[in-house]
Amino acid sequence: MKSARAYLFIATAAFAALLQGQAALAQVPPHKPGEVCDAGRLWCWKKPAGKPGASCSCPSPFGTLPGTLK
Repeated sequence: MKSARAYLFIATAAFAALLQGQAALAQVPPHKPGEVCDAGRLWCWKKPAGKPGASCSCPSPFGTLPGTLK
């Protein structure tokens, strides 16, 4: 039982550290203008493309996050 708790603690800590590393999560690949929604700590593709600067949203494990088309 102790090893299961230790594994859960380590996995939770690693996930929390991953969420804190926004520089690595927010790296947007090359794209056409308006195809990517930048929601701060994450991004998602938007097809069809919209007008850059328009509002958009990305799904996440914690719900929908608002963003801006880039």
